[in-house]
Amino acid sequence: MRNSARFSATFFVATTALFVGAALAATAEDAPWPTLGWRHSSPEAQGLDSDVLADAFDYVRDHDTRIHSLTIVRNGHIVLDAYFWPFQNGQLHDVASVTKSVTTTLAGIAIGQGAFAGLSQPLTSIFSGRAIAKLDERKQRLSLKNLMSMSSGLDCQAAHGEITLGQMRQSKDWTQFMLDRSMTGEPGNRFEYCSGGMHVLSAAITKATGLSALQFAQRELFAPLGISKVTWPADTQGISYGWGDLRLEPRDMAKLGYLWLNHGRWEDRQIIPKRWMEAATQEQARPPYTDQKYGYGLWLHTSRRPPEFEAVGRGGQRITVVPEKSIVVVFTGGQFEPGEVGAFIGRALKADQPLPENPLGTARLAVAVREAAMPRLPTSYVPPLAKKVSGRRYTLAANPLNLKSFVLTFSDTPGPQLELEVGDLRNGPRPLGLNGVPRVSAGGPSDLPVALTGTWERENTFFLEYNELGSINTYRLRLRFTGDDVDVTLSERSQVIPSARFRGTSAH
Repeated sequence: MRNSARFSATFFVATTALFVGAALAATAEDAPWPTLGWRHSSPEAQGLDSDVLADAFDYVRDHDTRIHSLTIVRNGHIVLDAYFWPFQNGQLHDVASVTKSVTTTLAGIAIGQGAFAGLSQPLTSIFSGRAIAKLDERKQRLSLKNLMSMSSGLDCQAAHGEITLGQMRQSKDWTQFMLDRSMTGEPGNRFEYCSGGMHVLSAAITKATGLSALQFAQRELFAPLGISKVTWPADTQGISYGWGDLRLEPRDMAKLGYLWLNHGRWEDRQIIPKRWMEAATQEQARPPYTDQKYGYGLWLHTSRRPPEFEAVGRGGQRITVVPEKSIVVVFTGGQFEPGEVGAFIGRALKADQPLPENPLGTARLAVAVREAAMPRLPTSYVPPLAKKVSGRRYTLAANPLNLKSFVLTFSDTPGPQLELEVGDLRNGPRPLGLNGVPRVSAGGPSDLPVALTGTWERENTFFLEYNELGSINTYRLRLRFTGDDVDVTLSERSQVIPSARFRGTSAH
């Protein structure tokens, strides 16, 4: 029986490899640009080792890495396109501060079209209709270039969870709030990470083009690249968030990287001016305490061999471009360090020409990709206490999430469920998976699917994880029940809110 099982496994691997090879051959004559869809290739055909890439999936599983997707493009071919349960193929993902790179790219396009007077156009001329406070000589010299290179000289503090961004979002007019900030230095002299400055850049695009950044992108950037599925929120004045919260599919993120790789050219059209693209990937500012450099919305790693540049967002969002190797890598995640997985990609890159095909390795990788997208089988344990807390509403003390109450229900039909009261809104009841196996339901607070999973850690302690898929934030609640009371420990993986401990109670 053991020999028979080994034969069956070998036969499965071999036939899977043949199927993958046939699929690759069928796409070999596709159009060279991925406007209507990417060409696919085996890793070996593009100089990468399938076995090493498969090793990355073992690492992700063994370390419970919170990666959501991984897409690798080399020489215009997708060699790996993987999705990790519960995030799924076809879903939008919040790209976080990768948005900044899109905003600067749109500014470059607008400059090339003559909507602006050039990189050095001062903001005072763009926003000539606004009364700007604290308008000293330095602020009069503040230009588009300074915003794009994070060297505005505005009083903009990134510490303490981007305190200035939080203050801006509490104001009535976000653009005016930032324009009215004091100057703390000469424009162009010092790098200071400033999300609010990128929002002013978005407002400048709207002022110059008459369109929101989203509308301008749909016409001049997304449509030419074949990107149609996208969301991008706006403030109360209709200004698209210049710093974050753009949502794209991972394969469309890769199209942006491919556009940058090709110096702003797509098919027969120069979408981004080539000179602007060259400047965007050269040092324009030098962040302190790091060997990284900053261009126009892009982080530069010139000390690496080979050099690379990246669009970077919190939580593990990346579009990494390695021009010398014709590689684009896209990561999305829920708070993880992409370098952990990226190390496998570096080891997998063996040559700048095709390697001998590796049917067993290709098949092993195909299995790993398929299994990564599937939920693990559950092993459920529910203690006697579950019957006592089931269906009871626990009212909670003040907390950073503004969570007012919750109801946990443990039943065979329809199964475990969770209902939350956040502020004035009731969320749920939603299906809840046990022992680390998420259950997904549609229509979360941001119109994104929600994955819920929970585990009884002890007889009186239930650990709950709330993951809004396609977003970055994953909230964790550890509930310790004693009589009619519950002690709650709240945390969030990316630390977008502070950790907290508070109590709740349930009346009979």
